[in-house]
Amino acid sequence: MKALQVTEFAPFAEHKVVDVESPAIKPGHVKLRVRAAGVNFPDILMVQGQYQVKPPFPFIAGAECAGDIIDVGEGVKHLKVGMRVAALPGVGCFAEEAVVPAEICVPISDKMSYEEAAGFVMVYATSYHALKDRADIKAGETMLVLGAAGGVGLTAVELGKHMGLNVIAAASTQEKLDVCKEYGADHGILYTEEDLKARVREITGKGADICYDPVGDKFAEPALRSLKWGGRYLVIGFAGGEIPKVAFNWMLLKELDVRGIHWGAWIPKNPKGHMTNMMELMQMYNEGKIRPRVSGAHKLENFADAMTELSERKVMGKVVLTMG
Repeated sequence: MKALQVTEFAPFAEHKVVDVESPAIKPGHVKLRVRAAGVNFPDILMVQGQYQVKPPFPFIAGAECAGDIIDVGEGVKHLKVGMRVAALPGVGCFAEEAVVPAEICVPISDKMSYEEAAGFVMVYATSYHALKDRADIKAGETMLVLGAAGGVGLTAVELGKHMGLNVIAAASTQEKLDVCKEYGADHGILYTEEDLKARVREITGKGADICYDPVGDKFAEPALRSLKWGGRYLVIGFAGGEIPKVAFNWMLLKELDVRGIHWGAWIPKNPKGHMTNMMELMQMYNEGKIRPRVSGAHKLENFADAMTELSERKVMGKVVLTMG
């Protein structure tokens, strides 16, 4: 089978798709014929050796995928050959076949394409966990979303609106803000040209209740300062590059909460909660309340094009790789 195999850390464009042996089935696992795989910032960091997780060589890159079950390992009772599922094993997905733990497989709706499913789990589950389990949201509150047209950002806009929030989308181009409006944003801030803190105050009067931040870097300080008394700052990630360093007195002066969101680490601590969230998200999809946005689809051998689009902030929604 063909796979993006990593034998040493290097810039992503230097890696290659090669022929490798089909993975052997294991107890408690299923083998998938991968139809599509989502591309995420951690994938780029991992192949370059810049991610906190460093798998032993050789490894196949790719954190999430969707496909058909073609084999079932010993002990697996709830999944059958032929089922359509999405999975997020962390590695192994940029390949024509993948063996993944059965417990992380999520059956997908017949209405959902493989491309949608391949980019669904990570971004929607992250945002839903952040808003449902961590943010203590109340209907009518205002949430500022940074990087609002990106993978997790756009799901935060969409889910936030669905859950009764007033949503302010902050993005780097007007085209991105237009997409955010389509997904429910009430207001838009072009933070490459506008003063983020001043515009939030202009829109809200007293400041935002919540900030959803997958960007970090230079936007963290003005976003934190834009919160009202008792606001909650959700730390999702650092797609902007630099991990921000903030002064604790800001939190003291307005009794602000800074809340870390580590969805991947939360899953093994609360697997039932995760599966409940996934079932609720799939129900929302079936009811037409959420609609994943696939910004682009590339063939596996053109993975570098997908990673370039992502690293250059050209993606609005998710970009995926397709197999075969």
